Amino acid sequence: MSLLPCGYVPKKKEIFMNSFTEFNLLGSLQLTLTAKGLEVPTEIQLRTLPLLLSGRSVVGVAETGSGKTLSYALPILHHLKTLENNGNRVTIASQPRAVVMVPTRELGEQVSKVMKLFTHETRLRVRTVLGGSTMAVAKKSIEGPFEVLVATPGRLIQLMDLSLIFFNDVRLLVFDEADQMLDAGFLPDANRIAEACPPDRQLALFSATVSDNVQQLMGKLFSSAEVIRSEGSHHLVANLSTENLNVFEGRRFPLLEKVLAKEVKGGTLIFSNTRDQCDKLVLELKNAGHRCAVYRGEMEKVERRANLKSFREGDINLLISTDLASRGLDLEHVGRVINYHLPQSLENYIHRVGRTARAGRAGLVINFITKRDLLLMTKVDGVGAKNRRS
Repeated sequence: MSLLPCGYVPKKKEIFMNSFTEFNLLGSLQLTLTAKGLEVPTEIQLRTLPLLLSGRSVVGVAETGSGKTLSYALPILHHLKTLENNGNRVTIASQPRAVVMVPTRELGEQVSKVMKLFTHETRLRVRTVLGGSTMAVAKKSIEGPFEVLVATPGRLIQLMDLSLIFFNDVRLLVFDEADQMLDAGFLPDANRIAEACPPDRQLALFSATVSDNVQQLMGKLFSSAEVIRSEGSHHLVANLSTENLNVFEGRRFPLLEKVLAKEVKGGTLIFSNTRDQCDKLVLELKNAGHRCAVYRGEMEKVERRANLKSFREGDINLLISTDLASRGLDLEHVGRVINYHLPQSLENYIHRVGRTARAGRAGLVINFITKRDLLLMTKVDGVGAKNRRS
């Protein structure tokens, strides 16, 4: 059932609903929303849910921590369960009706976890095929009939090449964190996956920023989609406090020890630009008696996942990472982000600081600044950072 008049185009600041109960979602979904204490939609949910529920294709651009996953998860589950309730069940193996593409295994696991929260009542099957798992695990995951597939590009293309997965019944195709996915060279695969789906499939793309590659995909596949940009997209959130600290004569670590002497509520995520910088910093911190772990590329996936789990669960309060941890990860308890080495681009900066001050909570960002970072900081000031300079 359409929630909007045919051909209706929403105004930028128009608010459609004040609570989830007004979206006419299935009762099973409403039960879970109520049980989880989810009552008031975020801005991106308010503006994209009516469109997706009415069958429109959507591009949603919103800041990190704004609730993009539920923006597409609820319409997917609503549409697919409605089909089942109307006597149109999925009975053919390896033939999903919704596909959610994600850039990393970690994000795929998060998306799957969110969707499965709602399947206890809705009784739909969510499967994953993610990088870092074996092909045997991937093959087993897609055995039998199921409704929703969450996948990383590389593993999904392998399954397509082996004719083990089929998209001829796909009703919804979602690209989540598209900026990160396309930066990794996913554009040809995105087109191939979309072309394997029926021509009338509904499309959704969600991203925190719009890179040139994302713009290219939007131009090819989303030319008729509604483009929704949240008020906070490509901006720093209002509840984010920033301290800029000058680094003199390359003496970063003594400055870091002074910062870490001040306790904050929640964990601290420290960013460096390279793997070697991360490893050097971890060694210095451990030698100084700090418990910490590293999260970067080119390390064993089992170790990386274990380190992330230790940080998430509070066993350690310091996680040192490259930009690998700047996108897609939902780390609710991060109270402080430290840019030990600042990135070169404003886009990467926004992704990094988006790891804190999520879902309305306060957060602190501390930047270690040298002369070569002044141009970036001018750009940061231009998007409205709340700086407390020192």
